[in-house]
Amino acid sequence: MLALCSVLTLSGCAAHYAQVPARLNLAPYGRIAVVTFSDESNGAMSKLATQRFSEILLANQSGVELLELGNTDPKLKALVTAADAAPLAKVLGEEKDVPAIFVGSLKVSSVKPRGRLDPSGLAVRGAITGELTVRLLSTRTGGTVWRSSSAANGTVGRVAVSGSGGLPSVSVRDQEEAYGEMVRSLVADVTRDLRPTWVKQ
Repeated sequence: MLALCSVLTLSGCAAHYAQVPARLNLAPYGRIAVVTFSDESNGAMSKLATQRFSEILLANQSGVELLELGNTDPKLKALVTAADAAPLAKVLGEEKDVPAIFVGSLKVSSVKPRGRLDPSGLAVRGAITGELTVRLLSTRTGGTVWRSSSAANGTVGRVAVSGSGGLPSVSVRDQEEAYGEMVRSLVADVTRDLRPTWVKQ
């Protein structure tokens, strides 16, 4: 009897969730392209960001064929960096037969020292920052259909010395790992409109 009451209580208190479709539905486009995101400071990270973006897109959007384009072609590189990308977007739409194109720009900083000195001691860390902006351009009009951006911070390592004369505390991370983690966080934030969500009812 006690077990039955427990089951009924749990089932009554269990939360019900409903899935809300992604805010940006790409199915009507059918076929779409993504150009490797630009990044003048770190090409490896831009490739990682584009790859992760594409994976999330394909995992959450059904009925979409994704054409992945590198940005080594001067025409594609100009499309990503141009303030007015409308003309190139139209040309690429005709050449690649796609109604829309994703372009993005990734900016990651070099490692910069950040410190704090107060009566409790000294703390210094190696800080990195990143910004990612992604746009969806219509190849018919060249206009921006959708835009999303994100900023994030990361830490490569830190050194702390207490004011009471204690031994220094040192922690170091692999730089590539730290940058990769930050980039994955940026992409996860930027793609929020591409993923369905669950809401409690």
